[in-house]
Amino acid sequence: MAKKRPQTKGKSHVSSGEIPVVGAREPCPCGSGRRYKACHGRAAAHAVTELVQRPFEGLAGEGDWVALRELVPAATAELTLKESLPDDVPSVTLATVLPMAWPALRRDDGSVLLGLQNDTSSGDLSRDLADTLQRALTAEPGTPVQARRAPADAPRLQDLLDPEATFEPVVHTGFEFWVPDSENATTEVSASLERANAAAIPTVKLSGVDAAYWCETPEKNHLRWVMPYAEEKLLDALARLHAAGSSSLGEGTRLVGSFRAHGLTVPVWDLPTGMGAEDIEKPAAEFAERLTAALASDAPLTVDERRARGGLTNRQVTLS
Repeated sequence: MAKKRPQTKGKSHVSSGEIPVVGAREPCPCGSGRRYKACHGRAAAHAVTELVQRPFEGLAGEGDWVALRELVPAATAELTLKESLPDDVPSVTLATVLPMAWPALRRDDGSVLLGLQNDTSSGDLSRDLADTLQRALTAEPGTPVQARRAPADAPRLQDLLDPEATFEPVVHTGFEFWVPDSENATTEVSASLERANAAAIPTVKLSGVDAAYWCETPEKNHLRWVMPYAEEKLLDALARLHAAGSSSLGEGTRLVGSFRAHGLTVPVWDLPTGMGAEDIEKPAAEFAERLTAALASDAPLTVDERRARGGLTNRQVTLS
């Protein structure tokens, strides 16, 4: 999952001093030394009574929803509801993570920010997010929305969002989108925001294929690609390509495995440090064509392909 990072929305809710790190997997700001989700964040982590394997299934851009939940540090996407917004709510925007790990925020101008990377209180992430969104629409301007356990019969995102609307994530280099007027932010807030931005892993969404995200790390770069295909069929196809020596994205690149996230499989490639997002666009598009052909094959796997599949399976982990 993308690392949670501290941010500030404005002077109404954050002091001018240090902004604590309170992402679910970060140290709790109380100073206990434990992760937030195991300390003061535990109150929101009730026992799971149901588990929805693909909470974003049926939403436009399911792969991008998964990516923003698990891979991308700073991104936003405008949401379109089936019903018209209230007159005093100019817009609803999904954000990877919000200041102080708030589930949602009603800004001073009435607009709503909905946080995606928070721990939720049930096994249905879609229902929890929808409940938070509904409460944010009626919250007082300038206030955050706190976590709670959604009623079992509460609507899901699929009930609230327009299925015909496009879902177009915008990946940001930092978190300035949380500060409506960054030029007039206090010195302390600006300094804290600068430190948070410096810790963000550079990430770029590829434009030529769906739900593929390049990122840069000190050791090497990576491409993580959320794919919508059935897992077994996809692993067979990847194994065919790997055994044929055509699973890479060019010289110095390597398919290193995959992980599961919210019911979808996410293959991961290691890339050379000097290979940027623009360098991987064409190889990724060419790989997509090879993958489509491999997915269409129903031939039994060969010995080499079975061996390749076993290697991919052994390196697969589940994030959610």
